[in-house]
Amino acid sequence: MAPREEKAKSTHRVLRISQLDALELNKDLEQLVWSQVTQCFHGFQPGLLAHFEPELKALLWLFLWRFTVYSKNATVGQSVLNIQYRNNFATTLRYQPPSRNQKLWYAVCTIGGKWLEERCYDLFRNHHLTSFGKAKRCMNFVVGLLQLGRLINFLIFLQNGKFATLTERLLGIRSVFCKPQNMREVGFEYMNRELLWHGFAEFLIFLLPLINVHKLKAKLSSWCIPLTGARNGDSSLASCGKQCSLCGEWPTMPHTIGCAHVFCYYCAKSSFLFDMCFTCPKCGTEVQSVQPLKSGIEVSEANAL
Repeated sequence: MAPREEKAKSTHRVLRISQLDALELNKDLEQLVWSQVTQCFHGFQPGLLAHFEPELKALLWLFLWRFTVYSKNATVGQSVLNIQYRNNFATTLRYQPPSRNQKLWYAVCTIGGKWLEERCYDLFRNHHLTSFGKAKRCMNFVVGLLQLGRLINFLIFLQNGKFATLTERLLGIRSVFCKPQNMREVGFEYMNRELLWHGFAEFLIFLLPLINVHKLKAKLSSWCIPLTGARNGDSSLASCGKQCSLCGEWPTMPHTIGCAHVFCYYCAKSSFLFDMCFTCPKCGTEVQSVQPLKSGIEVSEANAL
């Protein structure tokens, strides 16, 4: 069984999208680790990290390489997607991990290449001497050739699905599955349930703005607390004018709507503009007009407090 599994491991090709996803996961991990490192220098002098930033990045990537590619033959993104590197120069169908030299050259090409590019960029940016002009042009020419090579390699990768990066092609390491892949069984019950709830939620979002909440609240209040008549405490404006009948707070700019209850101006006016058939939530009286409270009652109410 073991040789058969190893043969299946080496013959089943990894999807192009899986290889590209692994590269994106690696980039996200690098950004996450670097953001955590920069937070450690948040309290230091500004610009302190910029002097040795390429070297610190190289040490971090070297640390990640030691515990991923060197020890497990796969990057973090590949491990998540059940992928690992295989020595493409091996003549047998059995799985052969990358050699030690291939792993070392992988670190040199990836980590060393990034460090050299960033350091040379800082060097040419900070020194504006004429002696660096020829070196800068040579470096730009080399970088242009590398970019052209990466473009050609990517076009070839889209055609045959092997070697997602130029480094992998030059070193002869390609991506294979760690374990044999099984056929995916897609269940549509969960998808149908999600589509049903999504459509129901969109219907509610469309329906809720059309519902008159204030009027519905007043109706429910009248059903739950049936009014048999005005209470003794609500028989006059002076006795019920201590709080707004809508918000329950001390009425700001007290107004009435034609009944024996007091409202804040903004509570009554906004409710009236929202619903022309607005009724008092206490007694059910339909609004006639929003009128200010008489000054005599207001003064007597203030004196009562």
